[in-house]
Amino acid sequence: MYSLNKVMIIGNLTRDPESRTIPSGQSLSSFSVATSYTWKDQSGEQQSRTEFHNIEAWGKLGEICSQYLSKGKKVYIEGRLQTDEWNDQEGNKRQRTKIVASDLIMLSPKGDTNFKNNEISASENTGDEEIKIEDIPF
Repeated sequence: MYSLNKVMIIGNLTRDPESRTIPSGQSLSSFSVATSYTWKDQSGEQQSRTEFHNIEAWGKLGEICSQYLSKGKKVYIEGRLQTDEWNDQEGNKRQRTKIVASDLIMLSPKGDTNFKNNEISASENTGDEEIKIEDIPF
């Protein structure tokens, strides 16, 4: 009947975004975000586990990510999971799961240069119009 593929994470960028333009002319920004989970085990000792998430942002959202995000910045990412499959040079089947971003909220402190609490949505930035600095809300 119905299905839902939605992911929401809050974490820190582990590297600066890498941007490129694919042959169709669409821009793509890729980066990774680390999230941590902390709990107490049966003996009362605090445990922690960190997960690393590969993120892709397309179009205008990708351009904004490349321009305003950098390693260490805290972000909220909303999107969907997508798994890519391919065969490596030795013929082994490989796969990689990533988050395709649709929304972004920058969460780093306001004192951080060029980085304020602001939300960017892929659905709001799908037009072909040029992004002008004065049009960006931060």
